[in-house]
Amino acid sequence: MSPLVPLRPDLAALSGYHSPQVPAEVRLNTNESPLPPPDAWRRELADELARLDFHRYPDRGAAALRSGLAELHGVSPEEVFCANGSNEVLQCLLLAFGGAGRTAVVFEPTYALHGHIARVTATAVVRGARTADFAVDGDEAERLLAAHRPALTFLCSPNNPTGRVEPTELVGRLLAAAPGLLVVDEAYGQFARSSALDLRAGGVEDAEATRGLVVVRTFSKTWAMAASRLGYLVADPEVVAGCEAVVLPYHLSTPTQLAGTLALRYREEMAQRVALVTEERGRVAAGLTALPVESWPSDASFILFRPRTRSADDVWKALLDHGVLVRNCSSWEGLDGCLRVTVGTPEENGRFLGALEEVVA
Repeated sequence: MSPLVPLRPDLAALSGYHSPQVPAEVRLNTNESPLPPPDAWRRELADELARLDFHRYPDRGAAALRSGLAELHGVSPEEVFCANGSNEVLQCLLLAFGGAGRTAVVFEPTYALHGHIARVTATAVVRGARTADFAVDGDEAERLLAAHRPALTFLCSPNNPTGRVEPTELVGRLLAAAPGLLVVDEAYGQFARSSALDLRAGGVEDAEATRGLVVVRTFSKTWAMAASRLGYLVADPEVVAGCEAVVLPYHLSTPTQLAGTLALRYREEMAQRVALVTEERGRVAAGLTALPVESWPSDASFILFRPRTRSADDVWKALLDHGVLVRNCSSWEGLDGCLRVTVGTPEENGRFLGALEEVVA
């Protein structure tokens, strides 16, 4: 039986974004934090939830959470917008500033949801190609922006799934060239050597020059709160107001707001997690150089690699037979034969390297 109202024609060909979840002893496919949040945070959150008036709606403006994030980044609360994961932040940006008759530019290979959410919101997508080493060519990017005049330009840094961080100089160059918003997705920003937030913190003398800059972050990675689904952006107050105009009322639950507000008290523990993952990332990278695989430098919590002796599909399946689940990126644009591994605990990383050595030998 056909539906009463058919799906929008422009959505019929789209497939949802997902990472296959199959049983595995070592799950290194979704870039989650390898460690849980601190026990003290759990206890504080449990105490707060025990006193929570669940019959009352949440604070619609998420005032405490926004104030905490504003203090963290040295901005005003009016420059912070919070939502259910960075994906909802991206959706609000596209609902407010994209849509029919407007264009978004992405540089592939990159995070697939930038283009996917754009298409869902009826925003036209222009795809720019990265270089052979996954860099964004500044000259080519400027030509693309001049030709298509996008309302939003997406730059993932560190880029998922390649792990490459974009130099601050390139971000500033694209910010100057972008006719609309430059959205820098920093889901893995705490692991990187530089951040687009540096531009907002005084790297650009003229504050007017950064009005179009939007930096998106998440609590899912370094804050070890993937289950809470909390993300945010730092941007000009007019951008925040635009997102607030399209987001649903009471969209961010009180438990989520509490979880994020309390997490900001544990910055030292977060820094320790970043240090551990960074150290382990170096160990995994060194281990890959000793194997018949091609790999790329990473400033994120994962590493992209390409087996040389067997196909990516075969290696993915063989690793799963060894109890290790990684992400198969081989069907993605520009990533033929590539797999991506999340940096896990020292034990998980040792398990991965040992299994991969057996598989590709």
